[in-house]
Amino acid sequence: MVVPDEELKYDNMLMHIAQQHNGIEPLFDTFFGFLRRKTDFYTGAQKNMAQTLVMNAFKKHHTIAVKEKATKEETDNFDKPMPKPEPATIEEITTEGAKATASPAVPTPEKEELSKPVDESKLEEGEESEKGKLEPNTGNGANYENYSFTQTLEELEVRVPFNVNFKVKSRDCKVDIKEKALCVGLKGHDPVIKGELYAKILTDEALWHLEDNAVVLTLEKFNKVEWWGTIIKGDQEISTKKVQPENSKLADLDGETRSMVEKMMYDQRQKAAGKPTSDDEKKAETMKRFMDQHPEMDFSKCKWG
Repeated sequence: MVVPDEELKYDNMLMHIAQQHNGIEPLFDTFFGFLRRKTDFYTGAQKNMAQTLVMNAFKKHHTIAVKEKATKEETDNFDKPMPKPEPATIEEITTEGAKATASPAVPTPEKEELSKPVDESKLEEGEESEKGKLEPNTGNGANYENYSFTQTLEELEVRVPFNVNFKVKSRDCKVDIKEKALCVGLKGHDPVIKGELYAKILTDEALWHLEDNAVVLTLEKFNKVEWWGTIIKGDQEISTKKVQPENSKLADLDGETRSMVEKMMYDQRQKAAGKPTSDDEKKAETMKRFMDQHPEMDFSKCKWG
């Protein structure tokens, strides 16, 4: 790919600046600090577009970089000289010799233990709806035959392994991510997973990469105060009442979101136990104060709820 001269003209200056920093994060910090100190990038007329502008530039060059890498790999394979044929010989192959001449190992995705159904004998009163659901894995998700996932309140990580006898490259993959649908597979093969998502995601924030012959997707939830029961609707769901909140990094959430999440989780536990929710308790407290302030009134025939 030919790089335009316009894009190259600042390379020497930028390289000099980059060499003064110990890593990419300090370089970014300097650049965005410059925008804060010397421009109205964050506070001007386009302040609401600041993050969008940054992400658009990132996505533009990320797309170019992926294409350039794929093109280079194809060119390297094409330019690689064909080996000269050697005369055929017959020789005895020993066990040691067979090991030495074996083909390089193909990366094998790590096989995780499949999620198990919840123990129905341990379900508490009010948890009848959890029958037939799965116990969450250590990442508050599930391990299925064809994929696995983990989650926090804000995002999901989905791992889709390919059981093939060759090393998978990005150009072999077909990944289609939509707001409420997902399809992942290999070109020329049936999709490994395909269907409607459990809930909406933010497609602009979706990313994927290859790791040990598996596609790993990072998806940001649209609703950041909801636990997903599964990834694809119709797949067996986990018991979200068994989710461990400490894995959701509540401490990383801002105060307002954390309060909302803690309230949601408290209400979920109360409902499961057949007890009043926080809103019910608040109403009861308000009514009790009113009754205490008006002892002359008869509330015995009032119906609450």
